[in-house]
Amino acid sequence: MARVVVIGIEGEDELWVADLDAKTVHSLPAPKTGSLKVVTDLRATGSTVTKGVDLAVTVKSTEAAFSGHYDG
Repeated sequence: MARVVVIGIEGEDELWVADLDAKTVHSLPAPKTGSLKVVTDLRATGSTVTKGVDLAVTVKSTEAAFSGHYDG
């Protein structure tokens, strides 16, 4: 199973790639071609694109996440 996730936060243009096995997160240059370019273009129009993720929420801090809170 893939353990790398591309993340985009609503209201921000930047994308992030999280490698869960390596425990790293890095900014991802905006794609210029390919399928990721297609979905980032959809995202720019307000669409939400998910594939292979069954939970994703924003939180104000890591402390909030570890205490069981999220911005819902």
